[in-house]
Amino acid sequence: MDIGTLATLVRAVLVIIVVARLLGLLCRRFGQPEVIGEIVGGILLGPTLFHGAITQELFPADIRPALKMLSTVGICVFMFLVGLHLAHGGLRVQGRIAVALSLGSMVVPFVLGTLFAIGIAGDRSGRSAVLFCLFVGTAVSVTAFPVLARILTDRDLIDTPIGGLALATAAVGDVLAWSMLAVLVALSHASTLPWQVLLVLPFVAILVGVVRPLLARLAQRTPRTPVRSRAARVSLDAGLAIAIAAALVLSCAATSWMGLHAIFGAFLLGAVMPRTGAAALRAYVLPWIERIDRVVLLPLFFVVAGFAVNLSGMDSREVGLLLLILLVAIGGKMAGVFGAARLCRVSARHSAGLALLINTRGLTELIVLAVGLQIGLLDQRLYSLMVVMALVTTLMPGLLLPFVYPKQGTRERESRAVTPLLERESMP
Repeated sequence: MDIGTLATLVRAVLVIIVVARLLGLLCRRFGQPEVIGEIVGGILLGPTLFHGAITQELFPADIRPALKMLSTVGICVFMFLVGLHLAHGGLRVQGRIAVALSLGSMVVPFVLGTLFAIGIAGDRSGRSAVLFCLFVGTAVSVTAFPVLARILTDRDLIDTPIGGLALATAAVGDVLAWSMLAVLVALSHASTLPWQVLLVLPFVAILVGVVRPLLARLAQRTPRTPVRSRAARVSLDAGLAIAIAAALVLSCAATSWMGLHAIFGAFLLGAVMPRTGAAALRAYVLPWIERIDRVVLLPLFFVVAGFAVNLSGMDSREVGLLLLILLVAIGGKMAGVFGAARLCRVSARHSAGLALLINTRGLTELIVLAVGLQIGLLDQRLYSLMVVMALVTTLMPGLLLPFVYPKQGTRERESRAVTPLLERESMP
């Protein structure tokens, strides 16, 4: 890469960061998750506006491979953090109800999404049609666990029973969704499964039996009390960061070689991170890793994803298709969650709140769609429409949740149990 190309790349990265930051802060100002502004920024910097003139000017073809590589690093780090948070924060409460709600939130939209895909399969046939239908069903079943956690924090519900139940439901559902996506990715490569896929289970066993104890031992060496010497603190941070980065690179490379996407290696590593010493890892290493990923790397992913989104030429047929996608995705998710919650004797108010919360898709949906586009299960037209669906479903909780849980008195009311089996909810 010559100096001119490097300068163009740096300029592009700075533009992306500034646009994502400004639009993210604007969304925060109106009570919406920052990820909405970042997704919109990615779309606006893509070919949707001015027939791609902005894209060609800011992101010439010679820097796009570098942007794509950096964005892949960003989503791998993100998936590592998702796995970490799912493993250590998502399954602590209301286990039986969470499993029932997860099944409802997955099965109903998956069935509706698969039936919808059958109707729009077009000239796809045989194996290609089956994979396409299963992928669409999986894509509309996803919930964005990290965005959900942020919404719950903003609404002051994160430490309440309803917040814990929502997180647990999203955690179980996401594990099911990622497992299904991994199978679809493996099947998409050839007429038969590549033999390397057979090594997935031994690989997971190595992560649990070898990598996890090694990282736990390293974490235990990190002092629980603040380190007085700045040099010693920097040394500990660097050692932990290097160990985690090395494990992350190897895990991503392993799952990629097995015929899966690199994101699955990152997710698995996060999920098996040791509970012992995890607090030390979070305190010394993870905060600045999350900050770098959120501020620098993930905005690059939004723009790279936006390169394939072109909404400029939408006609009435595509608008109708978008409305059907929204109906299937929103209706299936909310009906599945609400129905399962009511069957578990969750109050109507909480059932409606859970349905809204679990409908959130955000960045997680974009990652799933990007994988589908990469492996050829989605075309650019359908990908663009489903990105809009991800944006709308991420916007909905912030707009509608205040009607279910008014801000005033939220903590007092919603700190009560969520089912009559524990305590009956009194209406305000």
